[in-house]
Amino acid sequence: MNYQIFHELTFDVLYACIIILIFVILERSVYLSYLGWRMGKLAAIVESSPKAPVKALAAVRSTDPASRAVLRYARAMAEGATREQQEDFSSALFIGIDKKVSARLWILDTIVTAAPLLGLLGTIFGIMETFNALAAGGMSDPGAVSRGIGTALVATAIGIATALLGLLGHNVLNRRAHVLTEDFKALLLNLTAPILTSGELKSETPSPQTPEDRGITHSATQGAARHARPTREPPNQGSEVSVRP
Repeated sequence: MNYQIFHELTFDVLYACIIILIFVILERSVYLSYLGWRMGKLAAIVESSPKAPVKALAAVRSTDPASRAVLRYARAMAEGATREQQEDFSSALFIGIDKKVSARLWILDTIVTAAPLLGLLGTIFGIMETFNALAAGGMSDPGAVSRGIGTALVATAIGIATALLGLLGHNVLNRRAHVLTEDFKALLLNLTAPILTSGELKSETPSPQTPEDRGITHSATQGAARHARPTREPPNQGSEVSVRP
């Protein structure tokens, strides 16, 4: 068996993994940065119009997933969605945004796991090729053996370096995606808070009383006080006993 072919094939696969790794890291970095910038703009719009954020968001014109999701949620609130409907709709939007920001991160995770194994496999093929050359040609030069083993170990080094690069990129992008999803959740809560606050204030504010209502309340209070006042019983004359010396 020609192990040299397999040894070279592992190098080709590792080089392809490096190209895919760099492409995914750059693409995700640009996309998440743009999405974070758009969420910052949306948050600024909501904070600038705390009393009427829905009307302020109506003028937003953008095709990114965050802007579309926020506009859909704002329209649902403007149409008078109930509290349960708002919670269900916000959960669905959150899941959709989470899928968008976490897309293609599994590729980095796969390369991080597979690259060291590919490098180790290439090293094994390289060492086996060196041993076959020693057995076939009767090579007695120790330098040639060392060079063959050193070339075989290059595959392991490339695999480990690829895994380290992928691990760094995956952790940074995963953290960035988590921050974006939390920012999106906070944005939806900021949209919901003004409506909830106004509703609570309306329910907790007492209605003004008319003079007739105040008179009825005062009379009812006095009547209740008279009925609650305890009556004093007259002393029992039969219980008194006079003692004469």
